[in-house]
Amino acid sequence: MKIVNKIPFKRILQQLKADLIGKDSHRGVTLTYAWLANQFGHISLGFIPTFLLFYFFEIEGVRAAIYVSGFWFLFELYNFLGPLLSKRESNSGVLFVPKKEKYIFKPKWINVAFDTFTDVCFFTLGSLLFAFCIYKLNNNSVIIALILLAIYLAFATRYWYVTKMYQFYARFPFQFRLSQWNFIISSLDKLKVDRFLSTKNNGNHLLIYGSLNTGKTSLGVGVLNELSIKNNSCLYVNAIKMFNYFFKEQDDVLESHEIWNWKTASFLMIDDINPSEPIQEELISPKKLLSFIDTLKPKNKENRELLKTKNIIWVLGSKQNLVDENKDKWKDMLVDIGIEESKIVTINL
Repeated sequence: MKIVNKIPFKRILQQLKADLIGKDSHRGVTLTYAWLANQFGHISLGFIPTFLLFYFFEIEGVRAAIYVSGFWFLFELYNFLGPLLSKRESNSGVLFVPKKEKYIFKPKWINVAFDTFTDVCFFTLGSLLFAFCIYKLNNNSVIIALILLAIYLAFATRYWYVTKMYQFYARFPFQFRLSQWNFIISSLDKLKVDRFLSTKNNGNHLLIYGSLNTGKTSLGVGVLNELSIKNNSCLYVNAIKMFNYFFKEQDDVLESHEIWNWKTASFLMIDDINPSEPIQEELISPKKLLSFIDTLKPKNKENRELLKTKNIIWVLGSKQNLVDENKDKWKDMLVDIGIEESKIVTINL
């Protein structure tokens, strides 16, 4: 099946219509709906304080808009520079980081700065809209500023709205950025994660092992989320569901509410394939998983070919899988499918 590389423009319009007209009380809140609501909130937090300064303190409209915009600029600057510059020990559990820590995976500061600047522009838009209402068409400076803001926000809105679609349809079990991951990992394994994130070709496989509470799932979700923010088609799926998906026919896979599925997504994460310590027993062996992939037949060429050409994060069991005599059995299973050994990397948390 054809890999979905980009969300069609028609589907973006359908999502926008659903968010603006559909009732979230009966269909649930999407990330795109939440993002739109957040931006309307930013506009209101620009408009309402400007009105209050104008009405109660008799501050001239444009000046009131500048004051409010300046306040939100400083507020967002504090939010942005705080985590960036203040990774220091603090007596406060509220301001920045309460203990001395370093990021294991650095935040994407350009992406964060873009998001912060977009928020400031929405605050400013709300402030200037009030000034526009007061002066109507009699202040050219306000009109020019609104036009420039509208041009930038049209670009930013399209980017963030589409990005939220990529994140939403990845079906993450929770929202998590890789920079939030704060477990123990070796420098070599960290390098493997960075390489997987920067991959440009298909057929790469990342095997993550670890005991309970070592951060296997959150690491996988963090990696997959960073890839979805880059507008890659990604999908998170629990192993039990995935075992069933292998048996679905081609015409029966894509549901009406989906944009892509495990066959058409560029990146796939299969979680909880096996239990971790303290459960010692391996419930799903590589041989058993391969029988599911082959749909209990001698060989299912379609499923094997799909797995060969897809980038996959496999969340497996405990370290015991790597230290016994069969330490390469999961890797051997992937090689048996036809995946190049050089494209299989293992992380042991």
